Amino acid sequence: MLQPLSSALERTPLLSQGHNEPSSYENTVSAGGSALDGVALHRSEERQGHHGETYDNVPKDKRQLGLFSASFLIFNRVIGTGIYATPSNILRSSGSVGIALIMWLVGALIAACGTAVYIELGTGLPRSGGEKNYLEYIYRKPKFMITCAFTAYTLIMGTATANSVVFSEYLLHSLSIEPTWFTTRLTAFCCLSFICLLHGSLLKWGIRLQNTLGILKLVVLALISVSGLLCLAGVNGVQVRDGYEKPDNFRWSKLWEGSGKGANAFVSGLYNVIWSFIGYSNANYALSEVRDPVRTIKRAAPLAMFSVSAVYLFINVAYFAVVSKTDILESRRIVAALYFRNLFGPTTEKALSAFVALSTLGNLLAGQFSQGRVIQELGREGILPYSSIFASNKPFNAPLAGLFTQYLVSCTFLFTVPPGDAYLFLISLSSYSLSLVNTAVSLGLLLLYTRSYRVWDWNPPFHAPKAIVLLFFLSNVFLVSVPFFPPTPGSRTYEKLPYWSHPVGGFAVSLIGVAYWYVWSVWLPKSKGYRLEREWVLQSDGVSRYAFHKVPITTAGQ
Repeated sequence: MLQPLSSALERTPLLSQGHNEPSSYENTVSAGGSALDGVALHRSEERQGHHGETYDNVPKDKRQLGLFSASFLIFNRVIGTGIYATPSNILRSSGSVGIALIMWLVGALIAACGTAVYIELGTGLPRSGGEKNYLEYIYRKPKFMITCAFTAYTLIMGTATANSVVFSEYLLHSLSIEPTWFTTRLTAFCCLSFICLLHGSLLKWGIRLQNTLGILKLVVLALISVSGLLCLAGVNGVQVRDGYEKPDNFRWSKLWEGSGKGANAFVSGLYNVIWSFIGYSNANYALSEVRDPVRTIKRAAPLAMFSVSAVYLFINVAYFAVVSKTDILESRRIVAALYFRNLFGPTTEKALSAFVALSTLGNLLAGQFSQGRVIQELGREGILPYSSIFASNKPFNAPLAGLFTQYLVSCTFLFTVPPGDAYLFLISLSSYSLSLVNTAVSLGLLLLYTRSYRVWDWNPPFHAPKAIVLLFFLSNVFLVSVPFFPPTPGSRTYEKLPYWSHPVGGFAVSLIGVAYWYVWSVWLPKSKGYRLEREWVLQSDGVSRYAFHKVPITTAGQ
């Protein structure tokens, strides 16, 4: 049963030219704040006691995430499998231990900039959806075009196919089961099914499990870091076992040995480091389910990313304290496996595989939890077919429809995309699409501070320094630009596809959304003689959303 909400401002033509947009969410409090209508939370409103909960009209019992859960939503999303394998690739690119550590410090700095940018946007527009809201607020015309373009990116960026396969491979290895194509895909399918059912029907248990895995991950990584530091300090009983090369990576001459591999190698290494920190915006996708979202995001995001940065830096120091540079560069095994072998013996390898599998599961849980909320927000905007279904929390008080949609996409990619170029293209396209969205978001935030946009009075409860916003924007321009440059001689991005396939594909994805927008909001209304009007309606589950009505042009003005 749908109930129209009361405010006259909530019923508006889709492409109205003269509509006066409200400047404060208090004018439309029954419907909540809408980024498309230029409604943002002002700093003065926070001083009056508003912490963002009234910005989005959702049932009070939907807000189940506090500081602890929001922090682990980010922590779990950032730390997946990269820290167990990526350091060896970074060392190859840097040439020396010292430069590799500097790269990780630079990555942490850029991640801090990104965190500050998303805190600012999250406090100004404190509702679920993340970049959807920010892009809608900044790029308002043509109305809904940016929303449709972002919808096309959402399904690609949110795919869990690659990480589900990684989870499957490590789990099978820990159980001494051969990872064939069938067993790997079957295990990954079971993992995706479990996540969809858990988050879609047992919301509280899903949150508890991902929080538990986050705690386990933090504790184990802290123990690894401490044991490495104890080894570096020469503590008895925590030393590299006999039969393995003793590292000497922190003597000053050795620390910088091999530096100067050239700009291309440095760029390649920095590119991988930056990607290892992606995920700092994960809580922004679920702010409508966060208690006191403005206050919480200002605390949870820095806490989570400080923990991530500390873990990354100390883990790298631990690796270099226990594993020799030669072993890292020449061995085909992941550096974490070498670490466990040198310090605890080769029999611990399966235990490591089990831990990496659990770490990946935590990453998948956090990612899909947030992704379901993004699709739900697109449903609440009314632009998706069957929007009422996607917007609903029925039947288990969770966005099951959004979670199931992303589940279908991930499973389709899992079983239809063959290994090789096609699979690598899919992974690269997902990463590149995120870079494009982050570039548009950071550029938009810079625009909000220009003279042309001052009339919008963007003044959220938290402001990131402009220099930090600029640095984040430049880092994303870097990520967007690098794939267009040819790979270094002797290396290839793909076996058969051109190296620029995924960046070109990333730009092409937006055209799918733009085409949908044109057909839905321009061509069909003109050809069939109607225009679209929208109004906020309240669903029987307590969730409000936009509903569109086709109004014949002959009666639209009456």
